[in-house]
Amino acid sequence: MGGENKMRDEVLSIAFVRPEAGKEEECIAVLWDLYRALHRKNYSRDILYRDVNDPHLLVNLRYWKSPDARREAQEDPEIHRHWLRLGQICKVEQVREELQPISFSEDAS
Repeated sequence: MGGENKMRDEVLSIAFVRPEAGKEEECIAVLWDLYRALHRKNYSRDILYRDVNDPHLLVNLRYWKSPDARREAQEDPEIHRHWLRLGQICKVEQVREELQPISFSEDAS
């Protein structure tokens, strides 16, 4: 049951990231470094996807451990260094953070 509560505290953030021309490998490497730092500090867990229909578009799913973890990461100088570096090699086209889960109900027909 404890795991269920942890998942309920998570905040999902989805970011659509487009690396600058010729910077895709570097962008992915910086993202992995960022993910390692976020994980080490227990801020989030991340999953990176490539859009099959637009192979130059990366889709990042970030599950912040909690709203407090997200707030702490936003104030963390180490995390900011990664975000600043990303800003030099890619464009974040869109971020979605205000998502509300829809619960499955077996009563729904």
